[in-house]
Amino acid sequence: MTSVSLSSSMISFILLSPRPQKLILASIDIVFLFAVFIFTVRKLYSRRTPSNDGDSDANEPLVTKTTCFVKTSLWFKLSVTVSVTLAILATVLSVLGFMKNTETSWKLIDGICWLVQAISFAVVTFLVSHEKRFQSVNHPISLRVFWVVNFVAIALIASSSITHLISNTPLSKSCDLISSISLPFSAFLVIVSVTGSTGIIVTPESKPDEINKSSNVSGWASASILSKTFWLWLNPLLKKGYKTPLKIDDIPTLSPEHRAKKLSLFFEKNWPKPEEKSRHPVRTTLLRCFWKDIAFTGCLAVVKLGVAYVGPLLIQRFVDFTSGKRSSPYEGYYLVLILLVSKFLEVLSQHHFNFHSQKIGMLIRSTLITSLYKKGLRLSCSARQSHGVGQIVNYMAVDAQQLSDIMVQLHAIWLMPLQVAVALAIIYMYLGQSVVVTLVAILLILLLTFMGAKRNNRYQFNIMTSRDSRMKSTNEMLSYMRVIKFQAWEQHFNDRIQSFRESEYGWLCKFMYSIGGNMIVLWSTPLFISTVTFGSGILLGVNLDAGTVFTATSLFKNLQDTIWSFPQSMISLSQAMISLGRLDEYMNSKELEEGSVERHANCNDMMAVSVQNGSFSWNDDEDASEGETIKNLNFKIRKGELAAIVGTVGSGKSSLLASVIGEMHKISGKVTVTGSTAYVAQTSWIQNSTIQENILFGSPMDRNKYKNVIRTCCLEKDLEMMEFGDQTEIGERGINLSGGQKQRIQLARAVYQDSDIYLLDDVFSAVDAHTGSEIFKECVRGVLRDKTILLVTHQVDFLHNVDLILVSDVVLFLGQGQVMRDGMIVQSGKYDELVQSGLDFQALVSAHETSMQLVQTKSTEPETITKSPTGNTKENYNDTTKALDRSQSSAKIGTSKLIEDEERETGRVSLHVYKVYATEAFGWFGVILVLFLSVLWQATQMASDYWLAYETSEDRADSFDPLVFIGVYAVIAGVAFVIIIGRIIFTVYLGLETAQTFFKQILHSILHAPTSFFDTTPSGRILSRASSDQTNIDTLIPFMMHTSLVLHMSVISVIIITCQYAWPTVFLLIPLGWLNFWYRGYYLATSREITRLDSITKAPVIHHFSESISGVIMIRCFRKQDRFIQENVERVDGNLRMDFHNNGSNGWLGFRMEFLGSWFLCVSTVFMILLPSNVIKPEDVGLSLSYGLSLNGLLFSALIMSCFVENRMVSVERIQQFTNIPSEAEWVKKDNPPPPNWPDQGNLELRDLQVRYRPNTPLVLKGITLNIQGGQKIGVVGRTGGGKSTLIQVMFRLVEPTGGSIIIDGIDISTLGLHDLRSRFGIIPQEPILFEGTVRSNIDPIGQHSDEEIWKSLERCQLNDVVAAKTGKLDSAVVDNGDNWSVGQRQLLCLGRVLLKHSRLLFMDEATASVDSQTDAVIQKIIREDFANCTIVSIAHRIPTVMDCDRVLVIDAGNFLSFCRWKIGRSIWGYSVYGRPGYAKEFDKPSCLIKRPSLFGALVQEYASRSSGL
Repeated sequence: MTSVSLSSSMISFILLSPRPQKLILASIDIVFLFAVFIFTVRKLYSRRTPSNDGDSDANEPLVTKTTCFVKTSLWFKLSVTVSVTLAILATVLSVLGFMKNTETSWKLIDGICWLVQAISFAVVTFLVSHEKRFQSVNHPISLRVFWVVNFVAIALIASSSITHLISNTPLSKSCDLISSISLPFSAFLVIVSVTGSTGIIVTPESKPDEINKSSNVSGWASASILSKTFWLWLNPLLKKGYKTPLKIDDIPTLSPEHRAKKLSLFFEKNWPKPEEKSRHPVRTTLLRCFWKDIAFTGCLAVVKLGVAYVGPLLIQRFVDFTSGKRSSPYEGYYLVLILLVSKFLEVLSQHHFNFHSQKIGMLIRSTLITSLYKKGLRLSCSARQSHGVGQIVNYMAVDAQQLSDIMVQLHAIWLMPLQVAVALAIIYMYLGQSVVVTLVAILLILLLTFMGAKRNNRYQFNIMTSRDSRMKSTNEMLSYMRVIKFQAWEQHFNDRIQSFRESEYGWLCKFMYSIGGNMIVLWSTPLFISTVTFGSGILLGVNLDAGTVFTATSLFKNLQDTIWSFPQSMISLSQAMISLGRLDEYMNSKELEEGSVERHANCNDMMAVSVQNGSFSWNDDEDASEGETIKNLNFKIRKGELAAIVGTVGSGKSSLLASVIGEMHKISGKVTVTGSTAYVAQTSWIQNSTIQENILFGSPMDRNKYKNVIRTCCLEKDLEMMEFGDQTEIGERGINLSGGQKQRIQLARAVYQDSDIYLLDDVFSAVDAHTGSEIFKECVRGVLRDKTILLVTHQVDFLHNVDLILVSDVVLFLGQGQVMRDGMIVQSGKYDELVQSGLDFQALVSAHETSMQLVQTKSTEPETITKSPTGNTKENYNDTTKALDRSQSSAKIGTSKLIEDEERETGRVSLHVYKVYATEAFGWFGVILVLFLSVLWQATQMASDYWLAYETSEDRADSFDPLVFIGVYAVIAGVAFVIIIGRIIFTVYLGLETAQTFFKQILHSILHAPTSFFDTTPSGRILSRASSDQTNIDTLIPFMMHTSLVLHMSVISVIIITCQYAWPTVFLLIPLGWLNFWYRGYYLATSREITRLDSITKAPVIHHFSESISGVIMIRCFRKQDRFIQENVERVDGNLRMDFHNNGSNGWLGFRMEFLGSWFLCVSTVFMILLPSNVIKPEDVGLSLSYGLSLNGLLFSALIMSCFVENRMVSVERIQQFTNIPSEAEWVKKDNPPPPNWPDQGNLELRDLQVRYRPNTPLVLKGITLNIQGGQKIGVVGRTGGGKSTLIQVMFRLVEPTGGSIIIDGIDISTLGLHDLRSRFGIIPQEPILFEGTVRSNIDPIGQHSDEEIWKSLERCQLNDVVAAKTGKLDSAVVDNGDNWSVGQRQLLCLGRVLLKHSRLLFMDEATASVDSQTDAVIQKIIREDFANCTIVSIAHRIPTVMDCDRVLVIDAGNFLSFCRWKIGRSIWGYSVYGRPGYAKEFDKPSCLIKRPSLFGALVQEYASRSSGL
């Protein structure tokens, strides 16, 4: 025992005595200096000694020739400053040690020890400074160890010095003071040693363009720890936003670690391996990627929870202090200091928790969107159909957002029980067994809130279901608005959307009132729990003094938000788990089998495409063999061959091409493709970009090659007609192009890619005969003559010139995209061989020859026009050059954009927008009533606390009546409860009425908008207003405005009560108010613009996602997946940088505002402890503190809520923009209705008709004058893009005439209402549009006809057998855009609509473009029989279709061509015209036109002879 005590005494002497401590410190310094000396000598020796190794590090110069940029952060500067400071302090201590009046030996020891310390830190300063020259990112490990060990020694010395200072030991006070000061500086270096970072930022030297490109990277990327701690890295952006409205380019890009590409690769790396057999791969992967970040936010949440209870615990101490119960005169200052530090930590941890949780959510959203996009490009066709384009977009827009949002609420689930337990433990300390009643009350409120949240979740699900239906119907309406206006179905779609809205509104009302109920519980919680707790305390005999009651009320207020958020967090977690399940299902969906097609490079093998015993299905399930689409497919196509695929409508021609490029599920067989592939689909897929960008499709520009492609695809004339040539922007789905133009742009895109194998799906269906011949000669048999081509076509006359013909047998379509084949390829061979075989091909040829008989017997070729249509190739090439040069010059002097950048307001949301929203439903009465009820409720809250302070005062101790106390308190709580019920119910009602009014306004405005509005406005802009903006108005804005109002009143009440008792703080109100106002304006200037930019950048992400999924077959065929993935990444990063900086600015503001509130609280508390006890009483201190503790949170919440409201008011602003769209003419003119049977004759007269689409654009129709007698059949022919479809649009007044007039049966159509006009006409549009629904709803959308009439109509249009074979008959499903029907079948269904309508005037716009000659002949026969007495205007590219018309009208470039005199031109489209355009005598019978020199005669002659001439 003696030896043990001796040892402990020795250790105590060494560790606790000043002089041994200094010797320990000196020993550490000497070891460090010796290590530095050895390293230096070794380095110098190695430099002077020659080395055989030329690459030795020792041979490197002392200062390297760097090619990097080196920057130092604040962290580096602080490290140097602290090292210098410690060296100076040690020097001072050394001087004082030598000067001390004590024993010589100890004086020398003190002086030498501190001198060694000074030298050590001088060396440290040199080393740290020298690290910049060596571009050292991390401190050496030896230096970091020295700092830690040195800190331990200094901590021992400082502890002894502090002990001496407190006990007034007669030693050197100056030395002890300086030693104590050294401790925090040394502690800082310990932190530096732990982090290891020097604060030096090294970036590789970049090229000038790279520097410019990366110069605007987020400040987060290079921020120091201090900068990140206090959000200093946001200062430059906030400063810029305050000076001028921010633009997209002003927002910095994300730092590298936050970018979508890196996150997506990290996600793929952590995806579970197949052998792991993970049931929830998405959840597993996200946890693997982000578990460290989630754990970090969990630590922040624990810190926040711990310091949140310091304030309530101090209330009793402050009350005791003011009542005279104090242990020290300075105790009050200690308490204030503790309060300030705890508030600082609370504020800092709270906002870092929010910021980092939002950052994790942002990273998860970025990761998921990019990963979902990549998956979408790999999905098999059946998987894509089973999910649907809309549903896949929902995974990205809804489910990814759901998982992002849960991050903020995730920790509340496990923190809530802990927070309640701590609060109850504290309450037990003060109120004893009353805590049981408190627990019961809390559980009751939790139960009510949980039941409410569960009910809200159910209502929200129903709202989302109804909203999805409404948005689906709205999207469909916007996609096919032109067809809807043609058919005058606006009212039908209005009623349909309104019915979905009524269902949504019903659930919305229940949801809003249910949320209101939860808010009533939330706002009543503190008073309710206080009433039952204090009541039970009185019954149990607990002494209720000021400290006790106000500590309890403060704790109850702390629990308010926790009780509110916990149930919602549970519901959100449940929703997130559902979203994870949906994403698991999607990410596990079947992908396209890359190995189904053997692809070889362009080798010496002469076989380009080979299919052996191939059986294919669109269904890739296990039972796919039962639903074979194509079976027993066998053919071989040699390199350079042109193979044609022919067959009747729905015979599987397009499916055959899909099987070759690997888009179908291969059941059996072998497919071999040698070389690259290019695909031109039957249904055009055009991107929303310029014509040039569509053609290049990501390939580099080769000007000569590009010009040649434009020429061979017959696009020169189109580019000349367009104001901006190939720089013209194409609208969504090519809405501003004709069908022929879209098809030729698709073809040009394929030709420009210079692939080896071309798959062309009916490319001639949408172009006129002349253009078709030109394309076949110049493109198919011209630039592609050495390529392998698979051509699906109905143009039999081209088949003479092909190497191989494949004849597809009849098929039967069943269900949604599933097909049952009765046959296969039944014939293949040369044209003459197949004709002689007398099988299916002979039937197709016979139908074509029958239609050509009239052409061949009546055609006469005028001598003046025998010149080849091709003309001089050099001159055509020069024309192309001129057109392109013109497009470039036009682009310089004007804008080529059809889709203009979205309009956005800048600066503050105007007060007019607030006024419109607030007064839309009930005027100013509603506003005043809400304000009055809010003031009244806040008064009851203050009254309850004043009553507590009054009853618990020392003056009332003797006369305290428990029954009166609790009775009055309960009455006040009851009154507050009644007032809040009235306030919330009226607020909800006001918000619902306002939302419904706005919805009706925007729907009315959109339905009445002219077609030009839809041509220039992407549907995404309208949909974003109908979805997210309307949702903000439906649910968020009412409650946010209400909450903002309540919070501002709460702040005012806190300030009133605080200033009432600590009156000197009144002087702080002006600076506090000014800072609050200034910070709000400073922050909001940036936040508001970022919110607007966020809305603008979000739509392109969704649009590109849906556009890519729709065109995925094209993307995969051209092998452009990487380019599209990169574009998706860029759009995601562009949108999420808005989120990141907005969240950062919230943290920046929140920390500053809450800390400002904490300073105000602490200053007012100082005044309260300074004021004498006769001025301020203990109960007043308790009341003031119970209010003041929430000031920092209230101040920030009120401010951020007001900013949130202003940001969401942008939705009102955006909807207001679309409620003021210029409207088209009236639908119905009640004062001028047409006669009931109008038009009864069908006489049609055009008088000098002129049309342009928009002001300041060229005329499209340039003065057409003609007269059509009732009952006549008029054929309209002309070059594609020449204005034929425009003629029909102006008849329906989709485009209003610029000049002239249209008279039908004596009535000028401009005097009629639009519905009166359009509903009397029949039309088969150029694009056969089917709506999602059933066969019945498509053929008779209004529901005016019986089943018998519908069946009769289907029989007449040749679809009776097809529909009858389906299980649902007339109720058989039609998917979105009719994708489970062939294009030809869709056109036949459109014909069925017209047959039901029995219109006197019928317009046909390429009604038979996508059907074979045999089906065309049947349709023409039906039209002749069923519309014998009707006036028919038929646009056609097939000459036989118009040969039996009574008259033919030829249009080119908007002119009604006259041919009374001729001049020879380069081509048949180049003849000059004498006389005024629209001269009536040139509008004549086809038989007359072909007997004299005419353009129509030339067309007929060319069409008749092109088979032999090709």
